[in-house]
Amino acid sequence: MVNYEKSRPNPDILLESIRSHESRETGKLKIFFGYAAGVGKTYAMLDDAREQLKSGIDVVVGYVEPHTRPETMQLLDGLPVLPPKVVEHKNIQLKEFDLDAALERKAQLILVDELAHSNADGVRNKKRYQDIEELLNAGIDVYTTINVQHIESLNDVVQDITKINVRETVPDYIFDSADQVKLIDIEPDELLRRFERGKIYRPDRAETALNNFFTKDNLRLLREIAMRKAADRISHDNQNERCMAEKMASIKLLVCISTSPSSAKCIRWTSRTAEAFHAPWIAVYVENIESQYFTESENNNIRANLDLAARLGAEIVTLNGHDVATVVAEYAKLSGITNIVIGKSRNRKNLKNIFEMNLEDKLISLLSSIEIHIIPGDPAQAPYRKPRRKQIRKNLFLSWYDTLKTSGLLTAATLLSMGLRTLNIGDHNIIMVYILSVLVVSRITMGYFYGIVASILSVIAFNFFFTVPYYTLNTIQPGYPITFVIMFLVAFITSALTVRIKIQARLAVEREHRTEVLYEINKKLLVTRGLKNIVALTNDYIAKLFVRSVIFYTQDPGNSSTGALIQPPSDSDASFMLTEDERAVAHWVFINKKRAGAGTDTLMGAGAFYMPVISQGNVLGVIGLSCTKGNLSQSNRSFLRMIASQVAMALERQYLSDEQRRILLESEKEKMRSNLLRAISHDLRTPLTGILGASSTILENRLDLQTHDKLVTDIKENSQWLIRMVENLLSVTRINEGTMNVAKAPEAVEEIVAEAISRIRKRFSDQKISVRVPDELLMVPMDGTLIEQVLINLIENAIKHSPEDSVIEVKVEKSGGHAVFEVIDNGKGIAEQDFPYLFESYIPNGQRSSDSSRGMGIGLTICMSIIKAHHGKMEAANKKTGGAIFRFTLPLESGEDNE
Repeated sequence: MVNYEKSRPNPDILLESIRSHESRETGKLKIFFGYAAGVGKTYAMLDDAREQLKSGIDVVVGYVEPHTRPETMQLLDGLPVLPPKVVEHKNIQLKEFDLDAALERKAQLILVDELAHSNADGVRNKKRYQDIEELLNAGIDVYTTINVQHIESLNDVVQDITKINVRETVPDYIFDSADQVKLIDIEPDELLRRFERGKIYRPDRAETALNNFFTKDNLRLLREIAMRKAADRISHDNQNERCMAEKMASIKLLVCISTSPSSAKCIRWTSRTAEAFHAPWIAVYVENIESQYFTESENNNIRANLDLAARLGAEIVTLNGHDVATVVAEYAKLSGITNIVIGKSRNRKNLKNIFEMNLEDKLISLLSSIEIHIIPGDPAQAPYRKPRRKQIRKNLFLSWYDTLKTSGLLTAATLLSMGLRTLNIGDHNIIMVYILSVLVVSRITMGYFYGIVASILSVIAFNFFFTVPYYTLNTIQPGYPITFVIMFLVAFITSALTVRIKIQARLAVEREHRTEVLYEINKKLLVTRGLKNIVALTNDYIAKLFVRSVIFYTQDPGNSSTGALIQPPSDSDASFMLTEDERAVAHWVFINKKRAGAGTDTLMGAGAFYMPVISQGNVLGVIGLSCTKGNLSQSNRSFLRMIASQVAMALERQYLSDEQRRILLESEKEKMRSNLLRAISHDLRTPLTGILGASSTILENRLDLQTHDKLVTDIKENSQWLIRMVENLLSVTRINEGTMNVAKAPEAVEEIVAEAISRIRKRFSDQKISVRVPDELLMVPMDGTLIEQVLINLIENAIKHSPEDSVIEVKVEKSGGHAVFEVIDNGKGIAEQDFPYLFESYIPNGQRSSDSSRGMGIGLTICMSIIKAHHGKMEAANKKTGGAIFRFTLPLESGEDNE
């Protein structure tokens, strides 16, 4: 028997496949990939573009590096070329790719050479691959070129081979997400002959290149790496097509990041390993007390390493704690990490290394079941050493206030010890008093400095005041030097542990504060309704937390959308955030789904930092934070990203709620249409049949006068019925079909009731009608014509189902914030089984027609629709003495939220 379960496709994979093939207005990227300059990438790109031009594709050359190779430049003949953008850089005119002209030209295919090129200062993006991303997002296909040494994850591998550090790199995701990669390959010997003939570089540069980068061994190895990279891509694509691209659940990588420049090598190694195993990976950075005193160079290293990990596809996690190994070990256990990658540089042995375990040894001892991968640092670089910092800083480690507290405590401890000596209490108790004083000093002062000083002074004071000979720094008893050393070590260790506990407590408070803020924001966002309220709440929290001006766009700023701006009192003038230049940056962020502005690689000249609020791949808004006080730190960016994720969920929930409301209104509209059609099909048939029968009888037979008049009267009544039906239909057309709202204006209730009664009396002149309205003038926001039609329908319904000599009562009164209208008859009342369908023209069981009972077909249905459109309520009930009451209420305020 065939087992269909095994061959059945995975629904999650099918869903992912459908999403990946959804039609998106993005361009396609084709990369011409080589292992070195001169293999023919640009030549192949231009040759392919000429073929596309012949086939009718709108092709434009955006930028091609000027070569000295005539056969390559000849291929430009006949191809449309965009003029380059001239940029002034250090008194030199540089030619760059003109992105704005390319976007305005909007060709089907644009050629942009040198994907890894770094743009000059003054250009919108820092890197050319960012320009190409904008072209792709605009729906433009792109051809480009790149060499293997410019792939980010392979940068250190190429450096090990060539001994040359290539600074211009491209994130792997650009290469991996390309629609096509064409490997351009020639033999290394042929490439070297091209060099010798001067076809690649000028003779002066060619000789230098041949002696350094372009050696035969280097070219052979680079060629192998390029072929392997292309082969890995083909293998990966085939796996995707076979629906085998799931992540391997058994492998999860973690790389530790520090201020060391060699961390970049660990990040690239982890990226390559994760790609080979199709495994997720995390980049972890642990903040501690030393993080606050990093030099500018160290902060730049941290930011560069975190940005590199993000570009290569890592999940960025920032942790807090004093002991890096313990923090990483705990996180690894909780996150299911199977492999940890750390860097290792060869450092000189010192006293600290003898008594303290290295990071890798600590991790191995804490994580016996997790593999630890140690990546050696670059031997070409000098061993990395943490810079020596000045520990005494103004108002931080050394202050007059802390000095006075330390002096006072040591003096008090000395006086107390003298009192204990007069009571003949042993020296060991005096030592405990001094240790206690050191502990208190460490607790109430900042940093390690005062604890160390107090430890030294306590030993000196004990020696001076309490050892023989007194009041000297000499001692004649042989055991006291050991006592001094032990006393100092105990005091010093106690002081260090106390300071460490203080630091850990402060870090714990910071973590708790962030967690509490996120929880509070999430809690308030859960109960906040309305787009404006969500934006106001978000801006208020961000402005208070960061003490910076903030602007929030919920629509594309390029469509003249105005953002909500909040400026805290302590911030400088934030009006610049409303300028066209800043709005253009926010528009770029909204379109490209990436951050930009101050402190980024895109539009870095802006005065604010802009971050998109993204959910399910859709941009729901853009948050801008003023940077007049300086760029945001990596920690603040991470915190802002967490807040943005919470806001994204709230916005998505609001949009879903709005969409649900829209669907509900559409459903109500469709229901109303179906009710109309059902009612019309029945209610028109009855009077038309009567008119046709009566007129046929009159025309075909000779009738006596009485019968003739009776048939004419029937025709008149049926015609009046049709007129009222048309009036009801015209009333429906006054309701806005999109929102079920009506155009309301204050109307006097007495006038509306009077007009409805006058129209009724024209049809039922003998009917007794009692009217009671308030003595004072009552103005109600309404569509007077529609409410008049409601009253006419209800009164006609009452007349139809009441005895001929009965009185119909019409009452209006004010009750709280509503006006209450009542139409009362003295008929038989409403049957209990008819209440659920009283305002429906369609009866599910079909046992009665819509005009055979109280529901007069379309009349009551239209009445209910009109009252709902006025945000009012309508109901019916039976009187105890017989008859029925139809009651509807209208709000006295014109707001839409009134019920």
